[in-house]
Amino acid sequence: MFDLAFFINSILLGVGLAMDAFSVSLANGLNEPKMKSGKICGVAGIFSLFQFAMPMIGWICVCTVARCFAIFEKCIPWIALLLLGYIGGKMLYEGIKNKDSDEEKPAVGIKALLIQGVATSIDALSVGFTISGHNFIQALIACLLIGVVTFFICFAGILIGKTAGTKLAGKAGILGGVILILIGIEIFVTNVF
Repeated sequence: MFDLAFFINSILLGVGLAMDAFSVSLANGLNEPKMKSGKICGVAGIFSLFQFAMPMIGWICVCTVARCFAIFEKCIPWIALLLLGYIGGKMLYEGIKNKDSDEEKPAVGIKALLIQGVATSIDALSVGFTISGHNFIQALIACLLIGVVTFFICFAGILIGKTAGTKLAGKAGILGGVILILIGIEIFVTNVF
């Protein structure tokens, strides 16, 4: 039921799925270089929750309403592009508008984090297809491993972004916005073309 290959595959799947969330975490760290430890855990936790939930929802869809999911799957790249483009564009605009300002940048709020969480994990719905051969317990454990891996990768991304953010000062918001827009474009291009 659970062999070494199952755990290795689940962890590697988690690493692959976490790359978009890592990049967004990096951007969040750039945008908020004074983020406290509790918030870092909260941000990484939001991303890991979404990365856990989306493949699980995908598995449920494959096992129950696969026809409806197949129709929705075509929208995933568009949704990710729109959500990340919106958040990234807003960060870019605010970064350019306040480029010369020494005032403190606004912290990333819960609304923006939830949008980022959906945008970076929505493509993980399709992982439900790859784990559709698992029973419920196997799917649950695979998704938990994906979530745990995502947490640590995002935690590291925020710390790296914070370090770079203090060195980049006024340009951090611009860089963070560009990163989010590029992630949205990358998700769109790799899934549509």
